[in-house]
Amino acid sequence: MMVAAAERALTSYHWLGIPIAVAGAVLLALGTMFQHRGVENEGPAQGRGPGSMGGGRLQALLRKPVWLAGTVMLGAAILLQLTSLRFSPLIVVQPIGAVALVVTTLATVWATRTSPGPRVITSVALCVTGVAAFVTVAAVSAQDVQISDRHLVTILILLGVVLTVLGTGYGLYRRRWNAVVFTGAAGTLFGFVAALAKTVIARLFQGNFEWLSLTCLAGLAAAALFGTFMVQNAHARGTPELVVAGLTVIDPLVAVTIGITVLGEADAAPPQAFIGFALAGAIAVTGVIVLSTAKTKPASEVEAEPRRR
Repeated sequence: MMVAAAERALTSYHWLGIPIAVAGAVLLALGTMFQHRGVENEGPAQGRGPGSMGGGRLQALLRKPVWLAGTVMLGAAILLQLTSLRFSPLIVVQPIGAVALVVTTLATVWATRTSPGPRVITSVALCVTGVAAFVTVAAVSAQDVQISDRHLVTILILLGVVLTVLGTGYGLYRRRWNAVVFTGAAGTLFGFVAALAKTVIARLFQGNFEWLSLTCLAGLAAAALFGTFMVQNAHARGTPELVVAGLTVIDPLVAVTIGITVLGEADAAPPQAFIGFALAGAIAVTGVIVLSTAKTKPASEVEAEPRRR
């Protein structure tokens, strides 16, 4: 059964979305770093409280080339992600976002002239191995599905619940929220953005784009805007590594869960494929967690270590 599935996958266009998604992940990482630098350079003059990303600070950021460059990169990353969703099932391309954390770590090492320790190298290897294995299994066993009205209504109801919970939580507890909470909220919303984008694109190519599809498009825009707002607050409170690490874990987790449980993209997968999903996902998540907490050493310190011995 797996052999037949592999033959179908290799002759399909599911694989076309993978390199496009990788390019999008690279731009996501670089865009996030540029935006973080813009927010960080803005300094704490406006405060790091709940109003730190208000209209005044946003206007200041719009005058910063580094922040605008990051925004352009993120916009291009979104376009590439949407393109990849046109070719491949959601559960194939969404986990590739974990590549962004690897790129962020390597870019930070290069920019700060630090040397990655064994912990960083091991975690990067785990991330790459886990994501590659997950995407390979998904590309072989996943299927594109006809998007029905039931799919759209289910996702919209779930999104409504999430927006209500996050909106209420922000209104009541935003002073207590830290970078982890804001990043988790953003990752959840972006997971819905990916799922809604997949459904809207599918309906468009099915020739069934009507009022319910337009409602999904409105929900996508709302989730994207609220998620972006949450990311900017996360940048004001945490490191770019933390933000990217959280997004690369939560965003794919939410999107893949929707792809499997709501859209049924893995309904035709054999039981062993789910074992592969679990093992590959566990490896990738372990790598992401280790990488998000790993520290690099300055190159000068690494060079000095032999002399200390």
